[in-house]
Amino acid sequence: MKVIHLPFCYWPDPVGGTEVYVESLAREQQGQGLDVMVAAPGTEEQNYLHNGVKVRRFRVAQQVQNLQDLYGEGDAIGADAFVHVLDAEQPDIVHLHAFTRGVSLRVARAAKQRGIPVVFSYHTPSASCQRGTLLHWGTDSCDGVLDIKRCSACVLHGLGLNRNVSALLGSLPQSAGRALGSRGLSGGIWTALRMTELIALQHAAFGALMAEVDHVVALCEWVKQLLCRNGVPKEKVTVSRQGLCYADEGTPAVGQIGLPRQRLRMIFLGRLDPSKGVHILIEAMRAAQGVPIDLDIFGVAQGESGTEYLQSLKQDAQGDPRISFHDQVPARAVVSKIREYDLLAVPSQWLETGPMVVLEAFAAGVPVIGSSLGGIVELVTHGVDGLLIEPRSIADWASGLLKISTQPAVLAKLRSGIRPPRRISESARDMANLYLTLFPQEAHA
Repeated sequence: MKVIHLPFCYWPDPVGGTEVYVESLAREQQGQGLDVMVAAPGTEEQNYLHNGVKVRRFRVAQQVQNLQDLYGEGDAIGADAFVHVLDAEQPDIVHLHAFTRGVSLRVARAAKQRGIPVVFSYHTPSASCQRGTLLHWGTDSCDGVLDIKRCSACVLHGLGLNRNVSALLGSLPQSAGRALGSRGLSGGIWTALRMTELIALQHAAFGALMAEVDHVVALCEWVKQLLCRNGVPKEKVTVSRQGLCYADEGTPAVGQIGLPRQRLRMIFLGRLDPSKGVHILIEAMRAAQGVPIDLDIFGVAQGESGTEYLQSLKQDAQGDPRISFHDQVPARAVVSKIREYDLLAVPSQWLETGPMVVLEAFAAGVPVIGSSLGGIVELVTHGVDGLLIEPRSIADWASGLLKISTQPAVLAKLRSGIRPPRRISESARDMANLYLTLFPQEAHA
């Protein structure tokens, strides 16, 4: 069986947790005897090997010429380029791990037109939420039901408009947006005035994708519930959680065998973006002045916005010697790095479907202090293997840090409650079983 995986991007570009997972899944599937490759949008056509996995990059347009491509069916140039990949590689399965301008409805349809089954994995809220966080007004967990008026207002609020103006523009008829679009008006106020039209396109494209693909993989339970609330048949959705990509069987560091420290060491690893909540963590550290805990931030800044966020974080942390910044840790070394610490912080401000770093912390024998949101709640049991904190409350974060750094018995109890995490081999077996269901019985008899 030949499988093509399609993530949002791929190495050597800056990558996130989804791409780390896709690479690990691909290598594990190769070990199971599948013929696996990765295809990903890029700036030019490329063919290369990455860690033993074949990679093909297909070119997408570098500038958005039409907002309908961004919100609707996707980039036509990229879809045409992917057709050449399909015709050259002749896969048995196409597995999408993103829903973007490059990994689009057009791409899924190109595979289906050739009779190739398509699987879609819902990795991040941006798959269905144009704001990208599934937080209504940026603060409250959203049920994820696609509603043009509500979603338009929320997206506009996320772009910087106040609630009243956002609600007003979110009530405009779609016909007004189409009229403006027919005149080629976009950007700034014109995009705001077109938002109901654009959100309607985005909702229609997501609905069409859900109808088009043969099966959907939900990485956690809240994703399955969201999909079902939006009309996806429950029998079309399989919950298959992420598995630990890289294990480390080394000896636990001093902090993990219970010997006392004068100061605790806390680590954050991940993408530097407001949705990851590092600014909340730094504010909590500053609010807990004098607390004997040091924070090391290992982050990757993707693009201009990531670089700007990093600079703002450094400004916020300036003058606090307990907080330091470091380069990204290679995926294979994450578990080993976490072993050097007493606590992992996951202050996410959006609904995670994982995150993978929680599994890596548990593999290292390190408890988690994380936001009580989304997939984090499904992985961390409060008071057993970690602490769950109100995501936006600086006071609650500061209180949690104070508790865990001044009460040794609490940290010892959390360490003892950690259980081995799920492994990538289990995820790969789930996918192999799923793929087989997409073929007539005689095809794999």
